[in-house]
This record gives sequence, C-alpha cells and structure tokens, in this order.
Amino acid sequence: MMTLSKTLTPKLMALTLIGTLALSGCSVFRVYTIDLPQGTPITSAQAAQVQVGMSADQVMYLLGSPAMKDTLNPNRFDYLYDYTAGTDGKRLGKQDVKNANQYLSVFFENGRVVRITGRESLPMTNH
Repeated sequence: MMTLSKTLTPKLMALTLIGTLALSGCSVFRVYTIDLPQGTPITSAQAAQVQVGMSADQVMYLLGSPAMKDTLNPNRFDYLYDYTAGTDGKRLGKQDVKNANQYLSVFFENGRVVRITGRESLPMTNH
C-alpha cells in the first residue's frame, strides 16, 4: 500500500499543477468587472441647449447636477465624465473615457450664464 501512494502522489501533484495552470489561462474563468461610469454623460446636443443668459436653475434642469460645484467659486458648474469599460462594456466594444477629456464648464455672473467652455470635447451621442 505504501508503494502505491508513493507513485500516485507525484503523478497526482503533477496532474493538479498542469490542470491549474491550464485553467488559469482560460478567459472563461476571468473575474467579472463592472462598467464604471463617473460623472454626468452629456452630449453635444444637450450642451447646445445651454445658452448665455440662462439661470443656474435652467442649466441644472437641462443637464442635471454638476459633478463639481466649487464652494469657493459658486459661479461655475463643471460637468465631467469618465468611463472605464468592465466585462460587458468590453464585449460591446465601448471605449474608455479617461482623464476627464469629456467636460463642460458653465460660468455665471449675477446668476446668469456668461460663458460656456468644453463643448468641443463632448460626443454626439452617449455611449
């Protein structure tokens, strides 16, 4: 009985090692990751609706709450958007949006829009 276990143990260990290495390379067993959108996805069509002279409430009605609202500079709304594709996003071919390269900044004076920057960075449609 002792010789049988001595010969099976190295073979069993080798088979277990080979099986583990083979399965670790399979894409079927990858960890599922979620899509990670951060901020407010805004299209250029939505941004085009914002006009000079609008109130802050009108801008928030059209675009939603800004991602950043500086307490030291309340006369500026910043809408930023980042997206990291997870398992589903990668399967659908969605591209990552990194480093806040989609942004819209709206500047106010006396409660009215005076300047809008970042419209050129926005996509035509949401992904």
